[in-house]
Amino acid sequence: ANRAYAYFFHDRTHRMTPEGRQRLETIAEQTDLGAGYSIAMRDLEMRGAGDILGARQSGHVAAVGFHLYTRLLAQAVKRLKAGVGVKDEVIDLDLSLTTVDLPLPSTLPSEYISDRNLRLRLYRRMAEIKDEKQIANLSSELQDRFGALPKPVENLLYQIRVKVLAHHASVEAVASEEGQIVLKSRLWETDAGRRKIGAAIDATARVSKGKVWLPRSTDKDWRETLIEVLEKLGKV
Repeated sequence: ANRAYAYFFHDRTHRMTPEGRQRLETIAEQTDLGAGYSIAMRDLEMRGAGDILGARQSGHVAAVGFHLYTRLLAQAVKRLKAGVGVKDEVIDLDLSLTTVDLPLPSTLPSEYISDRNLRLRLYRRMAEIKDEKQIANLSSELQDRFGALPKPVENLLYQIRVKVLAHHASVEAVASEEGQIVLKSRLWETDAGRRKIGAAIDATARVSKGKVWLPRSTDKDWRETLIEVLEKLGKV
C-alpha cells in the first residue's frame, strides 16, 4: 500500500477564521488509522447536525460536544416520556434517568490526569458504565495507569456505583436533603409499595410518600449504609 500526503497552505496576509483554524488543527491532530470518523464528528460539532442541532443549538453543541449533547437530548426525551401514563404503571427506568447528587467532591483532577482530552474520554466511559464489574475494572485501570486514586476519584466511582445500584432497585433519584440522604421512587407512592420495602430498611430510616430518608448522623459511615440499603432494595 502507498501512503498519501496532503499539504494545506493559507495566505498569512489573510486572517483565518476561528472555524478554519479549528478544522486545520483537527486534521493535524487526527493522524491515526481510521481517524476519518473522529474528523467527521468534530465537523458535526462545529456545524450543528440538521435542524435539531442547527444554528439555534450550535452554542450548546460547542459547549458540551456532539456525543454528550445527543446523550443529554435523548435523556430529556426519555424523561418526558417517563412522565406520561397511569400512576400505577410499572416503571422501567433507563440508567441514564437515575440521578445521584451527594455531598461528595467527585471529579478527575488535572493533577491526577493532566491530559484534558483523556479526562473527557474517561468521563464518557464512566457515563456508559452499566454494572459494578465495569466500575471495578475501571478502578484497577486508573490505578495501574495513574497511581493511587485520590479522594475525588474514589468519590466519583462511589457515586457511579450508587447510580447502578439505585437503577437496579428502581430508585429514580438519590440526593442529600435536610442533612439526610433521600431515595426517591414513584413505586413507593402507594401504601402497598411502602409496605413492600419495609424489610429492606432499618429502624433508623423514615419512609414517606415516594421517599426513604436515611440519617447521616449515625456512628456507621452513611456511605456504607446507603450501599447496603440499595442492595437490599434491589432484591425486593
